[in-house]
Amino acid sequence: MQIKVIKMKKYTYMSQSPTDTSLETIDKIASSQSTHNWLKEIILSSWFFQKGYLQGAFWACMICLVSVSNDVLMRYLGERLHVAEIIFFRFLFSMITVVPLMMSRGLTLFKTNRPHLHVFRAILGVGAIGACCYAVNVMPLSENTTIMFSQPLFFLPLAVLLLKEKVDAPRWIATLFGFAGLLIIIQPGSETFNLVALIPMAAAFQFALLDILAKKMVATENTYSMLFYFAFGTTIGAFIPAIIFWQTPTLAELGLLILLGIGANLIQVCLIRAFSATDASALMPFRYVELIFSALIGFLLFSEVPMALILEGAALIIAATFYISYYEAKKKNKI
Repeated sequence: MQIKVIKMKKYTYMSQSPTDTSLETIDKIASSQSTHNWLKEIILSSWFFQKGYLQGAFWACMICLVSVSNDVLMRYLGERLHVAEIIFFRFLFSMITVVPLMMSRGLTLFKTNRPHLHVFRAILGVGAIGACCYAVNVMPLSENTTIMFSQPLFFLPLAVLLLKEKVDAPRWIATLFGFAGLLIIIQPGSETFNLVALIPMAAAFQFALLDILAKKMVATENTYSMLFYFAFGTTIGAFIPAIIFWQTPTLAELGLLILLGIGANLIQVCLIRAFSATDASALMPFRYVELIFSALIGFLLFSEVPMALILEGAALIIAATFYISYYEAKKKNKI
């Protein structure tokens, strides 16, 4: 009996020790939960960087959001600064913000095997952004955005011809339905259609070519290399026009120009991530999501109320987008 008491006392004494096994157990449980949460975060975040149609759709929608935000910045800046100067600073700050990221990953990122494609992208970039910036300042935001939706008309044939992608019937149908919605909004041949609409259409064609080139280059070129050389080339291309129309920006305008440059990089990153995830032509219907963002922001910031025709066209565009999303996800056994 005495022996049992001694053992019990010993156990009691040890249970009060700093090296208590129960404390060790608690620490292990806490550590396990922390590790579980950490692994969960890694798993959830890595989903966005995996290949798949849903991931591509997510990045395509992010392109729309950032693009409309940049349109708003260009509109505010265009109240005083010339388009040429806005373009120059947009690309300059785009280049400056990407250089530290490249330097931290090594000088090898500055090497490229396709300098001629980088030059071509830069030329297209100056033309596309120039036309887009001008259109944003002379047209309502939502109207400019809807006209830019002519891009899929150029993109699908280019994807077939230049990328040799196979575009199946559902993709064609969804895109054509989306374009039908666009026609409802624009009303070609009516009094509401005017020649200034050709400016965003020209931008749309150039953006389609830029998307094609990005899809073609993403297999061999690093993302940061593509960002840098695009910004570097377009900065050089926009320099002389900016000098001709120069007006020294205020500190507030300079801050907005920096945000514009960062936004330009974000668009490129989202574009490259989207094209790395799935076929370029499969993502085209999702570009229509930009209509929703532009209509909402145009109303909140500029009191632009979408007309009934815009809402009708948007309904058709959204229906087409959800259809192609369901079709692709089902085909890849995601739902």
